[in-house]
Amino acid sequence: MKIAVCVNHVPDTATKIKVGPDGKKIDTIGVTYIVNPYDEYAIEEGLKLKEKISGTVYVIGLGGDSHKESLKKALAMGADEGILLKTDQDFDSVTVAKLLAEEIKSLGCEVVFTGKQSIDFDNSATGQMISEFLGFNCVSNVVSLTIENGSLEAEREIEGGREVVKTTFPAVITAQKGINEPRYASLKGIMAAKKKVITEKSVAQSTSKTKSLGLRLPAPKNPGRILGSDAEAIKELVKLLREEAKVI
Repeated sequence: MKIAVCVNHVPDTATKIKVGPDGKKIDTIGVTYIVNPYDEYAIEEGLKLKEKISGTVYVIGLGGDSHKESLKKALAMGADEGILLKTDQDFDSVTVAKLLAEEIKSLGCEVVFTGKQSIDFDNSATGQMISEFLGFNCVSNVVSLTIENGSLEAEREIEGGREVVKTTFPAVITAQKGINEPRYASLKGIMAAKKKVITEKSVAQSTSKTKSLGLRLPAPKNPGRILGSDAEAIKELVKLLREEAKVI
């Protein structure tokens, strides 16, 4: 079986983000990049499926040369081949999904794993759109997955609870935290990754369906206030919550 895992290269959650000079992008100076955390669950699920039924795991990224670092980590974890759709353009989710779907279709993959969302823009849409472009079944926000005889049973998070659904291949699965515990790359895996191939493919210029008009940082929080230490402070607190914060 051919298994595709889509991997994004994103700023570390611990990185302090600044808006760039143009007001439309982040300032990348000093920013540390990592594999999108949700994509690590997708990689692990792809590797587990390979170990269960055998096959080839392709990890696919879209972006510049720096994206190779995330692909190399996936290869060190155990993926077989990396593919970088090389571009310096910034695309919206629709265009990203279309480009990834075209590559996945050319490879002949039967199952696709993605993270439930990418932590840079949090659109939580690319996986679902990949399934639409491919005509695959799709289950999103999956926290548990069982595959037997070509049938998939997935437990997924929904508002206020969980839902269990069944589907069949070909399918796109978007992985949520809790579906597995991603493995660490072993020394053997890191050494083996040096011999694995990352194929670079140029991406044609394309027009995004949307464009960024601007970025801004959240407004700073108001400083805290100490109202007192006796019972009278409670009355003042209730008054402020009602009249100023308007939460009661």
